[in-house]
Amino acid sequence: MIASRRGFLRTLTATAAGAVVPRQYAAAAAPKRVAAVVTHYTHNSHADVIVSKLLQTYTLDGRGPRPNLQLVSLYVDQFPANDMSRQLAAEYGFTLCEKIADTLLLGGKDLAVDGVLLIGEHGSYPESDTGQVMFPRRRFFEDTAAVFRQVGRAVPVFSDKHLAWNWEDAKWMYDTARELKVPLMAGSSVPGTWRHPPLEMQLGAPAREAVGLSFGGLEAYGFHGLEAIQCLAEHRRRGETGVAAVQYREGDAVWKAGDAGRFDLSLFAAAANAREAKGRTRGEFRDALRPAAFFIEYLDRFRAVLLHDLGPANGEWIVAWSEDGRADHQATVFWTQEARPLGHFSFLVQGIEKMFRTGVPTWPVERTLLTTGILAAAFQSRKQGGIRIETPHLAIAYQPTSTWTEPEPPPPGRPFDQQ
Repeated sequence: MIASRRGFLRTLTATAAGAVVPRQYAAAAAPKRVAAVVTHYTHNSHADVIVSKLLQTYTLDGRGPRPNLQLVSLYVDQFPANDMSRQLAAEYGFTLCEKIADTLLLGGKDLAVDGVLLIGEHGSYPESDTGQVMFPRRRFFEDTAAVFRQVGRAVPVFSDKHLAWNWEDAKWMYDTARELKVPLMAGSSVPGTWRHPPLEMQLGAPAREAVGLSFGGLEAYGFHGLEAIQCLAEHRRRGETGVAAVQYREGDAVWKAGDAGRFDLSLFAAAANAREAKGRTRGEFRDALRPAAFFIEYLDRFRAVLLHDLGPANGEWIVAWSEDGRADHQATVFWTQEARPLGHFSFLVQGIEKMFRTGVPTWPVERTLLTTGILAAAFQSRKQGGIRIETPHLAIAYQPTSTWTEPEPPPPGRPFDQQ
């Protein structure tokens, strides 16, 4: 059932994490001034589906509810032929800046904004020796932090997706934020999206193992799969303890590992059974997959594997998990609206607004620090032929600070070919 716009407005009073954004933010409080720093700004890019919601409402058509955030300045790193930023600046009156520092200062000596959006996704950037795209996420944060040092104070920062393509840059960003007392948040839009069925791991659950399914680009979409696993796993008994080792395997080696007990094949079956697009393949789903696996060994003996399909057999993010004392497995699809206005990004923006309002991250940045490190280790393992890599640097312990609650149905979508 498609939600009415009024129903969608009610949805937008609660963040994806379940923390309520007070209605008075939209009714009475002055909008928070926002600077955005993006790699490039094109139709349906992350800059568009995040930043444009500040300009064109959550439904990206000027008709829906809007976040109580005002875009006042924008830095764009690259300008392809289909750039939107110049036209939007003329239409909506924000300042298009040539330097990142200018987006924060706007010609003054103190910060001119209440929050900063860093979106280092999309654009033409080189690959590392591990095959990862070297998006300038550290540079974006480094230039932002330099301004904070200059003026002697900081405002909240959201960095889209994984913190960096490599562990060293990610850890530097995290440590610098702590040093400068920057409220920092990062991550994927997937943890806060709709779930079918609407399941959340209970706090303190005696969880034993998780198996995730993913698809698409190994880095770009594999990261979403890791965040889907981690946003559940962090709720287990004693909270997050960190990761001891990561290993990448591919092809037949994945199924041999499963047959040998490296992961629970019944959990894989539960995840496969949860698929909503079962007609995508014929015969056995296992036989149709071209799997690349990220094996994750946690310090508390919890274990997880992300089975990422390198082919066309799967097109969903799914996580199944097992718990001690429970015979049945739980599994849920993280459903995203693959049509404009891509409503799952609305929940991401709600969480960002809440942090910009309160100065407190809506969900822990440690979640994304950990998934960034897992992803980087998996790509190192891949580069080295699939060896097991011990990860003492990923002994990242934290407690969850948010719990997902089921949103109302998505707003009407417009297929990509009709946009």
